[in-house]
Amino acid sequence: MEAIRPDADHGTDEATKVILNNVVKRKKKFDHYKSRHFISVYLTLGLAAVFLYYLYQTVLMPYSYSFYEMYEQFFRNPVNLVGTLVIAGVYGSMLHFKKKMDKAEKEFHALRCEIVDRSKDLWKSDSAWKNRHVVFQKMKDLYDINLFHENK
Repeated sequence: MEAIRPDADHGTDEATKVILNNVVKRKKKFDHYKSRHFISVYLTLGLAAVFLYYLYQTVLMPYSYSFYEMYEQFFRNPVNLVGTLVIAGVYGSMLHFKKKMDKAEKEFHALRCEIVDRSKDLWKSDSAWKNRHVVFQKMKDLYDINLFHENK
């Protein structure tokens, strides 16, 4: 779905429509990585909680009299190694999605700020300048992209 349809005339030229469509694409990319990061955070926390409860029940409670026995029982059971590797993998994916989310947010915010800064150049004529608030409001309502000012 395009932000500004080519047949809709709000006083924007083709270059401005392309820029607005690009900012919508970057917003969608940011939202995608944000949701993936959110899911990975809660998956990591949930798996870690379940695994720690499992360790408490199978290693800590029965062998709490000796640290050496706990250590030995932890490494004797291969499920503990697999659980540790799974949690490490999910944690790694959480960090990966966080990095991607930060990069997408930076790209989105940079383009959004560029539109705000260059709005006088993008809407040159007086009639286009008077109708730009319609485009800005449409972007705010449909895509939650604030083009009225630079602050988030």
